[in-house]
Amino acid sequence: MVWWRRKRELEEEIAAHVEMAMADRMARGEDPETARREAEREFGNAALVKDVTAETWRWRWLDQLLQDVRYALRQMKKSPGFALTVIGTLALGIGAAVAMFTVVDKVMLRPLPYRDAGRLASIEFESKQVAPPWGVPLLDIQEWRKWDRSFSEIGYYVGLGGRNYLEGSNGSQQVMATIISANLLDLLGVKPMLGRGFSPQADSFAKSGDADAILLGNTAWRQMFGADPKLLGKTVKISGKSHTVVGIMPPGFAFPFAGSAPEVWMPAQPGPADGGRTSSTPGYEVIGRLRRGVTPARATTELNVLQKQIAKGYVDKDARETHSRFRISTYGDTLVDADTKHALLALLAASGLLWLIACVNSTNLLLARAMARQREIAVRGALGAGRWRIVQQLMMEGLLLSSSATLIGSAIAWMAVKLFARSLSKMLPLPVSAAPNGLLLLALVLLTLVSALAASVWPAVLAAYSPIEPALKQGGQQSGTSRARSRLRSGLVVTEIALSLTLLVACGLLLRTIYALRHVQLGFRTEHIFVASMNIPGYKFEGKNLTSDLYEPLLERVRHMPGVEAAGLISEVPLGKTFRIQLTLNGNAADELDNAPKTVNAQLIGVSPEMQGVFGFKMAAGRFFNSQDTATTTPVMVINRAFARLYYSNNKDMRKIIGKKLWHLEPGKPAEIIGVLDDVRQAGITLKPSPEVDLDIAQLGPKSTAYEAMEGMAMDLAVRTDRSEASFLPELREVLRQADPALAGSTMSTMDQVVEDSYGSQRMAAHVLEIFAGSALLLCVAGLYGLLAYVVTQRTREIGLRIALGAQRGDVLWLVMRQATWMLAAGVAIGLGAAYASTRLIGSFLYGVRAHDGATFAAVALVLLAAGAVAAYLPARRAAGVDPMEALRAE
Repeated sequence: MVWWRRKRELEEEIAAHVEMAMADRMARGEDPETARREAEREFGNAALVKDVTAETWRWRWLDQLLQDVRYALRQMKKSPGFALTVIGTLALGIGAAVAMFTVVDKVMLRPLPYRDAGRLASIEFESKQVAPPWGVPLLDIQEWRKWDRSFSEIGYYVGLGGRNYLEGSNGSQQVMATIISANLLDLLGVKPMLGRGFSPQADSFAKSGDADAILLGNTAWRQMFGADPKLLGKTVKISGKSHTVVGIMPPGFAFPFAGSAPEVWMPAQPGPADGGRTSSTPGYEVIGRLRRGVTPARATTELNVLQKQIAKGYVDKDARETHSRFRISTYGDTLVDADTKHALLALLAASGLLWLIACVNSTNLLLARAMARQREIAVRGALGAGRWRIVQQLMMEGLLLSSSATLIGSAIAWMAVKLFARSLSKMLPLPVSAAPNGLLLLALVLLTLVSALAASVWPAVLAAYSPIEPALKQGGQQSGTSRARSRLRSGLVVTEIALSLTLLVACGLLLRTIYALRHVQLGFRTEHIFVASMNIPGYKFEGKNLTSDLYEPLLERVRHMPGVEAAGLISEVPLGKTFRIQLTLNGNAADELDNAPKTVNAQLIGVSPEMQGVFGFKMAAGRFFNSQDTATTTPVMVINRAFARLYYSNNKDMRKIIGKKLWHLEPGKPAEIIGVLDDVRQAGITLKPSPEVDLDIAQLGPKSTAYEAMEGMAMDLAVRTDRSEASFLPELREVLRQADPALAGSTMSTMDQVVEDSYGSQRMAAHVLEIFAGSALLLCVAGLYGLLAYVVTQRTREIGLRIALGAQRGDVLWLVMRQATWMLAAGVAIGLGAAYASTRLIGSFLYGVRAHDGATFAAVALVLLAAGAVAAYLPARRAAGVDPMEALRAE
């Protein structure tokens, strides 16, 4: 129902009430005039009149809104090319912003799925040692619980060592097993979905009935046991050991955030080893809940005062020093490192910049559209349409365009998050879902409104408040108004150029970084090498020798595969992220080094002799392992240059280190150094090589110190072949399955992919900025082309007249190119200044190039100038080709 019909009905209802009141007053003896006046005054202040007014305006507003929507849809249908251009431009900007906001929201904004997560704090060592103790002894934790006043509750946890396998109705699967204190779930504010948690006595030194209890994560429960609710109280096996299921955790619960594997939790079971404070005492990671009003800084101060007294209980002086200071941080802040946060914020700023460029471009398009429709708007104004009414209609058109762009931009964001899912999973400890949440939907609504306002308000106001009379005349515009608006549009294009240059410079610097990283000397070959990270169910080989029972037969099968040039085993390939083993030497073992501190730290690598043939490792001195090194010969080892430089004073001639003794792989059998390996990039391409000790896995038997820690947990198979990935990997997986069915699920990749993944945040940031910068350049060029094409169209008569009066085609070409030149020059100058100021945001990601690298700045400026010149040449050429007779005849 239209508003005026409802108004008429309500007015008739009021008139009827007035007539009835008037008749009643006249019956009481009042004269007709007085009776009418009093009746109208009575009902004039009545609520009914207010309802009439409110409902009238409500219907009128709704009717106007529907009119505006219909009008905007007609305009979009009338000019589909224009509408699609604006929608595509805004969708690009909104999609980029939403994609980055999705990631930042999940990692930095959204609270963790625990009760009052902001008060959860992590307690870590603050030590000046190269490798501080990794965990806190239980006796210290118990003292904190008794005397510390900063925390309402303190819990602890530690990962169960090695790779663990849950055996279920659907076979076995590797799981992440975590040992937790009995109070940890209460501390986090989480309860099992089914069953119960651990009893309070579970982590005491006294024996508890929950010693073999286990909590299953929701994913493990569904994947391995088909979500069977009757599983409670039944026995399941973890790596061959029986445990009783006492609870099932709710969906989405994870602790700690350390991977995507299904999770299980076991109660801590303190033993005799937990009753001391020595270097061999087991350590735990600690999490606490701060009391209200207590900051991490205050808690750190109070805890360190207490810990100084506790540390006096350490007999060893070094242990006393390293255990005397701790730092307390909000738990959420410890999950994502500072570099990753910095990368995400920089990319979010870049996406915001792209969105701003899209808005500027759309504003320019809508401004041109409004100027082209100026005569139409003037006619509507002359017929009585109010200025605000015209602004309202034009803004509705902008809102519909922005809403359509938001829907498309959401799809772009969803695809972008999916596209970068692999890179994100390697950078972030938290899984990032592309599905929208409440905060994301709110952000979409805000982006829609802001985009609509930013892109349409300015053109709408300028169009609605333009003088009517000049626009109604033939020829349409006053020169002053036209020049002012031309300067406005030119200014918007200059802004686009400057913003685009800023993104292009950042992209250029990161591309230079990736180029530099690709040309770093790795110290090993990568081409034609396939890597299988084997999931070894070590518990199945208990009491056996993995070397003779699994590794040697497996290598023999792989060597006989068609096309295999070399194959070997290594506990972790260079730049791999599978399983890093740290070797710590002290006491007598460290004393054997001539330049050693009291504690020696090095990466421990187990490797087969064939690995040199796979990777082409080079020797600085001595030799690598060979087939003569067996379990019955003298134990040998290979160190790298970094180890020799740090721990041997006479390291100028590496040959003098050959033959020295180091460490006892078995009691009474010190190992002899037979070679010094040239340094290779181990943990990261940008990281300097760290000390490394290599052992021959053929010499590691069950009695060896390193056997259990190395062979039963992790081993990578590296194969060099000239065959393609598609033909070789399925055959290799079958060979692994034949060796042991559990190995069929091994993760496989190429060594080139391992190197690519090691680039980390630089690689992802470079790829994202490539997309952002390319989009910005496209929008910038499109904006420049659109402006000049519009200028040529508007000045067709003038250009035709110039040519008719004798102007040369080259003069006309330069006339248009000159306007483009000053816009490009101004935009590049402003953009270079903005880029110079903003590149510090990405300074921490650069490698091999300075943040203010002149060559990059110059190259980017030249690229932008060249692209702008091409965009300007097309309309300039069209202007130079104007037929003066046709132009004047059209007028």
